[in-house]
Amino acid sequence: MMDNVIIRPTTLRQRSRSYESDEHERGACEWCEYALVITLATILLIGVSALTIFWVFYYREGYAWADDLPDKQFNLHPTLMVAGFITFSGFSVLLYRICRCFRRIYVKLLHAIFHALAFPCIVIGFLAVLDYHNKKGINNFYSLHSWIGFVAMGLFGLQYAVGFFSFLLLLICNKGTASFRASLVPVHAAFGILTFVLGVAACLTGLTEKAIFTLGGERYSGMVDEGIIINTIGVVMIAILAVVMYILSRNKFRRPEYRDQHIRASVDL
Repeated sequence: MMDNVIIRPTTLRQRSRSYESDEHERGACEWCEYALVITLATILLIGVSALTIFWVFYYREGYAWADDLPDKQFNLHPTLMVAGFITFSGFSVLLYRICRCFRRIYVKLLHAIFHALAFPCIVIGFLAVLDYHNKKGINNFYSLHSWIGFVAMGLFGLQYAVGFFSFLLLLICNKGTASFRASLVPVHAAFGILTFVLGVAACLTGLTEKAIFTLGGERYSGMVDEGIIINTIGVVMIAILAVVMYILSRNKFRRPEYRDQHIRASVDL
């Protein structure tokens, strides 16, 4: 017969301390990862708008809205579209990861505010380029850039209207609309990410068009300073997209109640 195995209390305490230590180390690593990527995303989102403004002032002579200065009027288009589609929309997408300790209603209000800031940027940026084309006699909506931008604007407007109505106005009847709002959350989130991706794509294709039309193929291929700045702005946009998608893919960065729902759903599957 085999001898009975005796588990000493000291051994159990050592294992318990070992498990607690592992959990503490994992928690510290996750917090460092979270702080690093959120800080990086914030710097990139603000930096891309700052770089765009620098490019316009240093190389394109600033802004205006006048019949005799159509090129300066056009400069409003890239600046406002980058601010609306990338900077403000990017922060709006990340708010549910950044503000994990806030009450949900405050996060919703901040989410709506950032979208409200993005909305006039996109509208004015669109009107600026539309008026510029009309003054110059250029056809509208002929390029892939304009097609992507038009779809992104349509989705943004639809998302804003549905989100404002469903997640703010319907809170007046909180209990009666709870199930409807809960079922709409994953759809709204998915189309929000799609809108952000399309916005980045529209800005990237627009930058390429501007570089080729303004600098010409020969100067652009010669790696002039302005071309390098434009390419740098594009690379920052790609980095923003990569970082934002990484943050959204990390379930541990989600708000606790959403993370618990996701875990329960995975267990049920």
